[in-house]
Amino acid sequence: MTAARNTICLWYDGDALEAAQFYARTFPDSAVGAVHRAPADYPSGKEGDVITVEFSVMGIPCIGLNGGKAFRHSEAFSFQVATDSQAETDRLWNAIVANGGQESACGWCRDKWGLSWQITPRVLTDAVAGPDRAAARRAFEAMMQMGKIDVAAIEAAVRG
Repeated sequence: MTAARNTICLWYDGDALEAAQFYARTFPDSAVGAVHRAPADYPSGKEGDVITVEFSVMGIPCIGLNGGKAFRHSEAFSFQVATDSQAETDRLWNAIVANGGQESACGWCRDKWGLSWQITPRVLTDAVAGPDRAAARRAFEAMMQMGKIDVAAIEAAVRG
């Protein structure tokens, strides 16, 4: 992987490599690159511990930093993944939740490291942003009742 000019740095408590490997297995166009080890002891680790991991998630360059317990992820940052089918939506959502993650509302879930994901079928985005405001409202109201997005229910809401 070539060093990107702008990279998302995600803070982990010693398990950045595990997270990067999970993302690489789960999301298309994702990979783990260089793994860097600490050249000396530091406040939350020892010399030789993994300190940073270069990886990409769906083509987005990231660095996982094993910084310790000082900071936690929040919903203020999330990856929004556009899906093309219910099968893809189910596969990604279920992979995150089944790997120690947590369901949330409106297509959101959180992985076991606390990072938030919006698994969003394109049919929902297209409906809510579309020119038919009544259909957009129905799709939005349907979404507000969901955890994982149900494509058939969104399509039915659009039809009225």
